[in-house]
Amino acid sequence: MEKEPRFEWKQCLVVRSDIRMSCGKTCAQVAHAAVIAYDRTDASTRKKWLQEGQKKVVLKVPSERALLELKTLAEYAGISTGLVQDAGLTEIPPGTVTALGLGPAKSEDLDRITSSLSLF
Repeated sequence: MEKEPRFEWKQCLVVRSDIRMSCGKTCAQVAHAAVIAYDRTDASTRKKWLQEGQKKVVLKVPSERALLELKTLAEYAGISTGLVQDAGLTEIPPGTVTALGLGPAKSEDLDRITSSLSLF
């Protein structure tokens, strides 16, 4: 039996579950969060995450407040963040906070602040 790969690095993408977005809109918001957080991560961390296979996990929070609290906890822990506010051109009002990217960062560091969240 082969061992499962062990990922030391990952990126967490967190979406609000209290706003109604189509599947496509949600995917776009998550993609924005991933790119923003990645761009704010140091080059060494990006390289390690890329070489390892770019593990990503998509999670959900019940409110904007919960998303912003998570952002604060991540920043305090030194994890890069990418907060997404929608332009309001399609489904939701302008300025609506929709998603948050965290990392890439060490999996154990992300788990400390995201382990209570459910998968999306």
